[in-house]
Amino acid sequence: MSAWNNIYETFDPVAFHIFSLPIHWYGIMYVLALLSALYIGKYFIKKDNIDFGAKGIDIYFIYVEIGVILGARLGYILFYDTQTLFYLSHPWQIFNPFVEGEFVGIRGMSYHGAVLGFLLATYLYSKKHKIAIGKIMDLVAISVPLAFVFGRIGNFLNKELIGRETDVPWGILVEGIMRHPSQLYEAVLEGFGVFAVVYIYRRFQSYSGELILVYGFSYGLFRAIAEIWRAPDIQIGYVCCGAVTQGQVMSLVMSLTCVAAWVYFKNRSVRI
Repeated sequence: MSAWNNIYETFDPVAFHIFSLPIHWYGIMYVLALLSALYIGKYFIKKDNIDFGAKGIDIYFIYVEIGVILGARLGYILFYDTQTLFYLSHPWQIFNPFVEGEFVGIRGMSYHGAVLGFLLATYLYSKKHKIAIGKIMDLVAISVPLAFVFGRIGNFLNKELIGRETDVPWGILVEGIMRHPSQLYEAVLEGFGVFAVVYIYRRFQSYSGELILVYGFSYGLFRAIAEIWRAPDIQIGYVCCGAVTQGQVMSLVMSLTCVAAWVYFKNRSVRI
């Protein structure tokens, strides 16, 4: 086997230490994802001459960062974790990075929970700063996709969200089983793929807020496709037909919801 097939045997998930505190590659990728979304947003504000206020994008970034982190963690606990009742009765444990005195970091984040947190944060920012929510959403739609590339690379480096079993030559050995590097497939589809769709569609946009619906549809579709090669969450397994994951179901529901919203707003020429 090649070094690539056995990458987890030699790769250290800890990039470096600050005193005794380990800094993981996963955390670095998460920070890069957030910063890339911020600066891509600033680029398109300048490129398209969007009136967002002098410090508007920076303030909005803080709103979204808080909303996404809270939503992602709470979403994982509600949708995926087997200890939901424990966390609901011990809420101070939700962001506790220690297990029996050992620092393990905060694990378990849900994309769909992050979406809900993001939507709430955006709504609150829109109301407080009196900026049309459709304009904000359009900017988000073009700014976020490439950030997912860093996020999925982080999943790969952290040996999480592993792929299904395979015999392809580029498979990765995980605990003695060859698996698809599905996190990298998701980086391509959910990152570069969604960005390409949204960027190209910009020239056909007919109303404010349309791009976020295109983003939601394309992300849900590409995520559902990518999960063909991704193993189901071990605590849930397949939820349908012995091959469909919960992530696929939620992603397809997301796509269908965005299609319905797109048709609704398109027919009524509503500006959101």
